[in-house]
Amino acid sequence: MRDLRTRHIQAMFEEIWAFNEVKAANRLAAQQAKAECAAAREAWKQAPKPRPPHLRARWKAAQATLKVANAKPRQNTGPGTQKRYLDTLSAALGDAVKEKLITENCADGVIIPKYRRPDPLVWTDERVAHWRKTGEKPGPVMVWTPEQTGEFLDAAAEHPLYVMWHLMVFRAPRRGEATGLPWSEVDMTKGRANIVEQLVSDSFYGVWEDTPKSRSGRRTIALDSATFALMTAWRDVQKAQREEWERKHKEDPKKYGPYVDSGYVFTQADGRPWHPDNVSQAFERLIKRLGLPPVRLHDLRHCAASLSLAAGLSMKAIQALLGHASYSLTADTYTSLMPQFEKEAADAPVDLVPRKGGERDGNPAAAEATSETEPQASSTDDTTEAAAAQRRRLYLVRPDTHGDSGSGDQGVA
Repeated sequence: MRDLRTRHIQAMFEEIWAFNEVKAANRLAAQQAKAECAAAREAWKQAPKPRPPHLRARWKAAQATLKVANAKPRQNTGPGTQKRYLDTLSAALGDAVKEKLITENCADGVIIPKYRRPDPLVWTDERVAHWRKTGEKPGPVMVWTPEQTGEFLDAAAEHPLYVMWHLMVFRAPRRGEATGLPWSEVDMTKGRANIVEQLVSDSFYGVWEDTPKSRSGRRTIALDSATFALMTAWRDVQKAQREEWERKHKEDPKKYGPYVDSGYVFTQADGRPWHPDNVSQAFERLIKRLGLPPVRLHDLRHCAASLSLAAGLSMKAIQALLGHASYSLTADTYTSLMPQFEKEAADAPVDLVPRKGGERDGNPAAAEATSETEPQASSTDDTTEAAAAQRRRLYLVRPDTHGDSGSGDQGVA
């Protein structure tokens, strides 16, 4: 440690950047191999029978090339991961300085690419069409529309993980928080769950219990009526699964091991909790089979936030639901997430200004609609009150009814 210098750490990151270039080349090679495999398969299918042997040979060769290409590392070590590497190393060296083991923190002088948290993007019709045409995602963090979310939930209703996914869609626990939720922290009389622990996995498939991501991650979430009903029914199913497994174990103990009384809410047939990685993989397989635009399992948290925002929850309430450490993180991420909110927010300032006959600048359609549905002699007070109600709903102006302090301005500058 005493021999460690800034140049050594900088060299490590330069190696990461160089390897990222190799990974980029591997991704391109895998894409080309996939395209060639698809073309070879299509050529073989379209050929009249008896099909020429060379077409079959081409397809097999393309499959072999694709297998080799997919085995090579392709996932980038992005700026966010690099920042976590540097932050962890800097924290360790900082502790060493405090203990007087070394004289300076040489991580302070390391330069890496600036990291900016990606904003969530909604899978609009235009983005879905582009993705279907090119296979390209518009951004790393994507969110389903309510319609797409409903399509997923309808299709997943018979899946063993449906209740967990339903909880994640509407109440926003993280993957580890959902898989690590014990029945002892679920109050089924009051309909709420305490998030106090999570299951964490590593790259070697190991799993262990840990505390939530941050202090604010320890929270209590209220269960909506639909999720509460599903969890009540699931508890009965879980009991039946236990009885069935114990019966099988008694009949054939070699094939069926003893039931694991893990105490977790979401378990497999033998009582063991779900491995977090298996939950993600099952989710990815299902949405691929359904042909839905891809989102990560973690993005269901963004779906929960956007649905809550659309339903009228305050940004402060959404912060508490997600377990975010700061109000600004929640507000910056979700204020303009849903397209329909952006449209309403654009109209809101115009609605504040009362016009003769209910007209709005540059919008004759709105004036026509107003003349058909409202009396022409509507009072200024009524118009102002309606506009104020709309502003409150859009969070352009937040009523000071909760005594929130230090949450930042929500007005439009």
